[in-house]
This record gives sequence, C-alpha cells and structure tokens, in this order.
Amino acid sequence: MKAWQFVAENQPLTLNDVPEPTAGPDDVVIDVKAAGICHSDVGYLNGTLTPVLAFHPITLGHEIAGIISAVGENVSTLTVGDRVVVPAKVEGAGTSLNGGFAAKVASPATYVIPLPDGVDWDQAAAATDAGMTSYHAAITRGGVTVGTKVGIIGFGGLGSLGAQAALAVGAEVYVAETNEAVHEFARELGVADVATDIADFTDTGLDVIIDYAGFGTTTAAAILAVKPGGRVVQVGLGVAEGSIPLLQLVLKPVDLLGSVAGSNDDCAAVLALVAEGKLSSRVTHVTFDEIKDGVERLERGEVVGRLVAML
Repeated sequence: MKAWQFVAENQPLTLNDVPEPTAGPDDVVIDVKAAGICHSDVGYLNGTLTPVLAFHPITLGHEIAGIISAVGENVSTLTVGDRVVVPAKVEGAGTSLNGGFAAKVASPATYVIPLPDGVDWDQAAAATDAGMTSYHAAITRGGVTVGTKVGIIGFGGLGSLGAQAALAVGAEVYVAETNEAVHEFARELGVADVATDIADFTDTGLDVIIDYAGFGTTTAAAILAVKPGGRVVQVGLGVAEGSIPLLQLVLKPVDLLGSVAGSNDDCAAVLALVAEGKLSSRVTHVTFDEIKDGVERLERGEVVGRLVAML
C-alpha cells in the first residue's frame, strides 16, 4: 500500500510503498477513514519535533478514525467492524509507530477507543488530537469549570476547540488572536470578548490563561496578564524555546504548567461533546494524494481550523 512518510529532517513527505500492517496479539488493524494533518507533522519535518520520532522512515498521521478490520488473539474489548478512533500519543501511531497517512494502520488495542454514533469521520479525526489536546489543557490541566474566567491565546485549530470546551463547562472566555479574520467566529461561539493581544484583558481578572500559540512572547504575555495567584497552561509549541518574566512569575505568584496530548478519557469526553453538538472543528477536507500539499499549506499558515484527509 501507499503511505506518506517522514524520511529525513528538512525533507518533504515522501510517498512510499509499504507492507500492509498485520495485527499482533494485542493489536488491531484499522481501515483509515479520516486522518488529520497537524502542526506537529510540520514540526516533525522541519526539525522542531524531529527528535520525538522513534525511527525513520516512518508513516506520519497521528489523528486517526476508521473501522477495525482485524484484531489480535488477545483482544476482547474490540471487534471487526467497530467504528473507532486512536487518541494521539507520543508512544502511538504517527510518532513511535507507523501512522494513519495510509489506507491501514495497526495500533495496540489499549490505545483505541470506540466512536460514538452520530460523529462524522472528519470530526472524529480532529477530536483525537486537536480536540483531546485542547480539552486536556483547559479542563484537566487548567482546572477550568463553571464560572472560571479563561484567557485563550491563539484561536486556530487548538484554541477554538479549547474555547468551546471551556464554554461547554460554563466558563467565561476571552480570546486573544492576532488574525482578526477569525474574531467573528469567536464571537459567534459566545465568548465574552476578543482582542489581538492578551494584555487587553489584564484588568479582567483572568483565573487561567491557556497559550495555544506558544511563541515565547505569548507565554510571557500570559504570565503578565493572568491575575495574581492565577494559572498559565502552556500547550502551543510555535517555537522550541522562549523567555519568560521570572520576576512576575515568582512575585504574583503564577502557576506555570505544561500540557501535552491527553488521556483516553479526555478524548472520550471530547467525542461526547461532539456527539452532543457542543464542540466541533472547522474542517477543510483534502484527499489522500493531497496530504503532502496539505502539510505545506499548514506550514505556510494558509489553513484556518483543521485539515483532514478523507480516505
């Protein structure tokens, strides 16, 4: 079968012929119906996140939804024909194992969860990483709940989903996004206010700020803008390193937390919100043949929301 693979740092995705996967004793094989394209894929290719990859060449694609076509002899919780997703994990498909930019993918069964009825393939794929990562940062790490005043930095694929998750639990949400073209979308979701800089909300008393952008300057701005005793959750990795105002971090004082991916429970919670109509990704479809072009569009900043390859 054909698969889009990482072959070397600073080289484009390469379409290679690879063997079809088989199910080990504890694995399942999934016929891929949708595979999301993520900024992490850009990072794997350009060197920012390349060291995370377990081997190369490796088939990328860590946002996967599909139908089980084979199960290993030790697997009892999943069966052939089940609609499932594979929550993104560093130790999982597309990072440490061959991923979903192919017609079939193998995964340990413990990494796979059922897909609720009524959730479309494209929304399911986006939920496995963007949705789960956003939810984990806001709800699990950030502790956002009813009445929390939340600042969201970056309103792309991650930030828009994080805002929806916060709104779904009854939080009051303020969005900082430099791209004013998406401000109206934020207002349509019901956020309290939108600005180009989180500093505009310094006097709002933000309990939690989640930085979905991660350009260093955004992290510093979050520390300055959050209320004394507040919390900043860092999830975006626009750059690998940044500077922060240590004096304010210590004297305010501010809790600074990192957040990555999430758990199967986080992903299941996101899928439940999708099924209830409380959360959805802005999705643009590409074909399997357009995956390489999609990654390049994402790198150039030409994508609003999430790109999902429909197989």
